[in-house]
Amino acid sequence: MTGNTFGKYFKVTSFGESHGEIIGCVIDGVPPKFTINEEDIQYFLDLRKPGRNKLTSQRKEEDKVKIVSGVFKGQTTGAPLTMIIENHDKKSKDYNNLESIFRPGHADFTYFHKYGIYDYNGGGRASARETAMRVASGSVARLFLKQRGINIHAELIQIGDLKSQEFYTNQYFNYNFFTSDESITIKWLELIENTRKNCDSIGGKVRVVATGVPIGLGEPVFDKLDAEIAKAMISIPAAKAIEIGSGVNASLMKGSEHNDQLSIQNGKPNFITNNAGGILGGISNGDTIDVTVTFKPTSSIPKIQQTIDTQYNETEILVKGRHDPCVAIRAVVVVESMLALTLMDYYLRQLTYK
Repeated sequence: MTGNTFGKYFKVTSFGESHGEIIGCVIDGVPPKFTINEEDIQYFLDLRKPGRNKLTSQRKEEDKVKIVSGVFKGQTTGAPLTMIIENHDKKSKDYNNLESIFRPGHADFTYFHKYGIYDYNGGGRASARETAMRVASGSVARLFLKQRGINIHAELIQIGDLKSQEFYTNQYFNYNFFTSDESITIKWLELIENTRKNCDSIGGKVRVVATGVPIGLGEPVFDKLDAEIAKAMISIPAAKAIEIGSGVNASLMKGSEHNDQLSIQNGKPNFITNNAGGILGGISNGDTIDVTVTFKPTSSIPKIQQTIDTQYNETEILVKGRHDPCVAIRAVVVVESMLALTLMDYYLRQLTYK
């Protein structure tokens, strides 16, 4: 199996399965003499971990990260930085009935046909459990970038057809839903509870912005910054669409409306609007990077569905286990992390020009 590595200059390889002993990652390209510790990383992992409240999977994992290489006396050495997290709360018996049956909406079917084998315990490598290591590695990147004036912030902006009306670029006021709009949280909670009572799940949207990004990050033609951001976001489990700047609304606009006209403000170039989402020609233009990611409903639902088994017999399935009613909620910090990894990679690439 290939495809477990992201980035070129800041290269992250993740490993491990949902119900394995550990999950982990190795980062190549971490600059030396950068101060980092497990507590810094743990803060972001705690935002993603399951079982925080009734809105997420009730799998009880502490997600305690351990740095096992690449750091000496609290500073990075430039050597590969390796981190691991132990899996403790595994209930593989919940998946015993899935040994030869494909779950609708999951990777079981494609993994089986590609590799001839698949780990049905929690989805194995295809599980969203893997995103913990994206957050761990992304936290290293975002802390490095923050010291250089680049800040990344994401919020949940929609569940089902209910949209939030507030968005701040530096903080959220409700940590259960990761939103600045307190008025929408009651409606979201009712929607999720009703969806769960009906043995179903629901999708959502996450918006992420990066401020302080310098002009010049990005590599035309095939390594455009927006192209790499799109790859990063779509690689997140359950992500189905990405919009940059005005996104799909661009098709409704005229050129005179969509073009971000320029002015001079305090002696510096200033974009009057940001329909481009901070990227022109695949290169950052100094404005806010603005990205929205759409997530599908959780595939694992306790409702009888039609499927087939590995022998191509038609059958029915009822998926047990502990699953998020809306994966978009815990995806917020994952989206932040993937943007951090992308910007970090391009930030280091840009240094080669100097």
